[in-house]
Amino acid sequence: MPEHKIRILDDALNEETRKKPELDPQALTEISEVLAQSLEDCSPITLKLFGEYEDRSIHGIVMRVDRLLGQIKFRHDDDWEWIKIEDVVGANT
Repeated sequence: MPEHKIRILDDALNEETRKKPELDPQALTEISEVLAQSLEDCSPITLKLFGEYEDRSIHGIVMRVDRLLGQIKFRHDDDWEWIKIEDVVGANT
């Protein structure tokens, strides 16, 4: 019976995972404009990042955009991190 319990738990976890939404061209343009504005004038923005189980929001400033690697260097909470551009599902000022 332990195998059944493991299978049930695995199925429950798989049901909770979500698929990344497809962004339309207008949404991609808006995200790009917000990122560019933050990079240009160091204005703080809020990014909504996709997660398998739930999205997360972070507030900070775009320090650099590396289009070749598809990453954003983002400063927040007195620290910084590289964020994959493909994980960004929303951005606002």
